Amino acid sequence: MSIDTNSESKIPPVVSPNLSKWKPLRIWPLIILLAGMIVFRLLPSLVEDAPANIWMSAAFGPALCGILILIWWLAASRATIWERFAGFIGIAASFAATLALLDPSMRGPAVPVLTIPTGMAAFALGAILCHRLLSFRRTIISLLMALAAFGVSTLFRTDGMWGNFALGLHPRWSKSSEDLVSADSQSRQTKATASHSADALAHPEWPGFRGLHRDGVQHGPIPATDWTTSPPKLVWKIPVGPGWSSFAVAGQMLFTQEQRGAFETVVCYAADSGLEIWTRQVESRFDDPLGGPGPRATPTLADGALYVMGATGLLLRLDPITGEVVWKQDLKVIADRQPPMWGFSSSPLVIDSLVIVHVAGSGDKGIVAFNTSDGKLQWSAAAGQDSYSSPELATINQESFVLMLTNKGLDFLDPATGNSRFYHEWPFEGYRACQPQLIGDDSLLLPTGMGAGTRRIRISHVDDAWKADEVWTSRNLKADFNDLVVFEGHAYGFDSAIFSCIDLETGQRKWKGGRYGKGQVLLQAESGLLIVMGEQGEVVLLKADPKSLTELSRFQAISGKTWNHPVLIGDRLYVRNAQEAACYQLPLAQQ
Repeated sequence: MSIDTNSESKIPPVVSPNLSKWKPLRIWPLIILLAGMIVFRLLPSLVEDAPANIWMSAAFGPALCGILILIWWLAASRATIWERFAGFIGIAASFAATLALLDPSMRGPAVPVLTIPTGMAAFALGAILCHRLLSFRRTIISLLMALAAFGVSTLFRTDGMWGNFALGLHPRWSKSSEDLVSADSQSRQTKATASHSADALAHPEWPGFRGLHRDGVQHGPIPATDWTTSPPKLVWKIPVGPGWSSFAVAGQMLFTQEQRGAFETVVCYAADSGLEIWTRQVESRFDDPLGGPGPRATPTLADGALYVMGATGLLLRLDPITGEVVWKQDLKVIADRQPPMWGFSSSPLVIDSLVIVHVAGSGDKGIVAFNTSDGKLQWSAAAGQDSYSSPELATINQESFVLMLTNKGLDFLDPATGNSRFYHEWPFEGYRACQPQLIGDDSLLLPTGMGAGTRRIRISHVDDAWKADEVWTSRNLKADFNDLVVFEGHAYGFDSAIFSCIDLETGQRKWKGGRYGKGQVLLQAESGLLIVMGEQGEVVLLKADPKSLTELSRFQAISGKTWNHPVLIGDRLYVRNAQEAACYQLPLAQQ
């Protein structure tokens, strides 16, 4: 009998049952999703006229990719069933532990903007690096990388988001602006003489939000334009509590609003030193995860009284010399509503014996007017609910109107009664946060942010009826919460985050190019100079020139996210944000 000497070669190889179940991970979906995170984050800066949903995709698109990474792991990774189960439980446990350890300020938009994308991106990178490792170690390595990345979020606190939806992050152990101002407040107190204050209050240089006419126009000495040879001189710089208020100014008294712990605080500062003259605190706190804590409105000076509106809806009349409360109204009760998403933001408008604010209540409680002497409700009127603008007095064709810009359009109200004189309908699926701008005596600009643009309307009175006709609507100037100014036939302002100029006759863009973030602008009328307050606290001096962007000078004034409007009185520039305030003496041009 013959023996087959090659029989061993015909015996099939023995394959370990434990090894046969392991397969390399399918990683091409991960590469696409990680690239998607980057694209989502960069998309607004890549798209010239980015609409609102593009900006929102930058904030929340990476989190969506993170969720899809988890779905990939469970459904398309080629990991073993036990790996998928362990990976899912590990990610869920890591995420839950991170949430429990987060600073309270991070338990909001920071979770989808930072925590989820970083943790899931790290898990994906671990899977990519170990995709050929045919053992449970690849799952362990990926989970450890995810745990470490999730944990990064526990090291920070946030004061909200910037205009481009990037998080404002600070080390968790660092002191907040509220901590700093509380520690420093007692050492910064002074007194002002009542007689000097009373004289100044009779003629305030800057009575409230954006000046006397709420148009951001300043009249006075002309600043020099060369800040390299003659730089602005720092007069004082102080820590302040968070809030987006600007200043009202009367002589040596600066009035603003801040958050200090559990208290909304109205503060009167000495204009020449930054020392506190008085503070008035009301136990109330509003803290929005996007905008951060603190009041939104700016105080108003009128007829020797100070009117303030807090973010939670408390409207007060104060004695501007002592800070004593004359009367108080709770607008949540008046309007039967809770604070809107970003808080009550209406800077009070005072006309004769009435103080008027927008409260966004239902029915006829959209705009309300109170008697200045006793705070009693005098009239109320319907208005749109999605608005962070303020009521504004305008004289059009020799008639006075209270203008209120909301998500529904522009209301024209009788100042004395609140009756609607007429209405321009321009609905917008979102909020409006800018002021209408009067052009001449018969036209208005209506800024509308987040992609909608700006409209010019012309007002006429025909056959005992008022009407508003659209002149043009242009997407060449899309202000978000950044007000514009008008000078010699052109409007200057922020087209999203880029400073721009448009022609008032046509709405066509003349130029676009100043990248100062989402800041604010002030016009010095006598010189045609624009003082731009950049979002990162830089002051930029521009020439109001429709031919081109002409940048003359700049300097870093304060640190941190700056959305507050600057104020210029004579040669003194007052600036503030949610963490500090400063006064600079600007050089003046030779006369």
